[in-house]
Amino acid sequence: MRTVTVGVLGCGTVGQDVLNLIQKREAIFADLGVRIEVAGVLVRDMSRPRACPPGTPLTTDPGFLQECGVVIEAMGGVERPMDLLRPYLRSGRPVITANKALLAEKWDELRDYALDGKLYYEASVMAGTPVIGPMSTVLRASTFQRLQAVLNGTCLYIITQMEQGKEYAQALAEAQALGYAEDPPTLDVGGFDTAHKLTVLARFCADGNFPYGRVQVQGIEHLTLEDVQGARARGERIKLVAELESGGGEWQARVSPQSLPEDHPLCNAGASRNAMVYEGEECGTLIFAGGGAGGMVTASAMVGDLLDWVIGFPGHVPLH
Repeated sequence: MRTVTVGVLGCGTVGQDVLNLIQKREAIFADLGVRIEVAGVLVRDMSRPRACPPGTPLTTDPGFLQECGVVIEAMGGVERPMDLLRPYLRSGRPVITANKALLAEKWDELRDYALDGKLYYEASVMAGTPVIGPMSTVLRASTFQRLQAVLNGTCLYIITQMEQGKEYAQALAEAQALGYAEDPPTLDVGGFDTAHKLTVLARFCADGNFPYGRVQVQGIEHLTLEDVQGARARGERIKLVAELESGGGEWQARVSPQSLPEDHPLCNAGASRNAMVYEGEECGTLIFAGGGAGGMVTASAMVGDLLDWVIGFPGHVPLH
């Protein structure tokens, strides 16, 4: 039995669920001849109660990274995780992450590691609904034409509440009370979280160096109850849509509220879920829909990436 040492950065909802799912899938790892040993879990506050497996080695000291065969980054943010991961990646070891902001904004540093197969990030877009895996493998044989996607659950929740008659401010306050939106909520409602995810997707189907700054971003902050209910009266629904298509000889990426027909796949297949419509010349139109957020949903993709690494599959390689 081979022992694999794993380090985890962050122990919020996702980090806790990753640890619990690794324990739950112990038999699957054993079937592969592997025993997972958690070398350390980096936290900011040791006194905070957490639902982790008994004996989980929580610590505020990142020194354990030196003894890890693979690191799972679940802390979020950009600068802090990059500072922690930089020396680790330089040592040639792999990283599993769901951090779309890190991937979008630090690509100049991360791209070579991704090309080397050292970055695993299925969970960074649509969490446990697999879209990056297909886009980075089988869909490469098809000529990409266009994609449209709904990628932010907070905006989805707020607009759905507005369809039921609530003003934007009330719907946002409820989303924050339920833990769906941060305080301040700009990353979500401003469209920037969606733009991060669209940037990650663009690197698999349009340009392996697609920069985050090329995404045109408009959020839902100025959406009114009249806008939402007027769309419903026309047989349409408003969604915050991420869109990538060719125009004027270059790829155009935008995030904006759009009014779509009720029979549009983003309105029915993705009625209350994240969804993506992918169009390729040879593969035709493909629809992906499912859970795009949540601790265990995200953990399922991250532990899936861990299994891929254990088996020997490379990470997610962008166009090059």
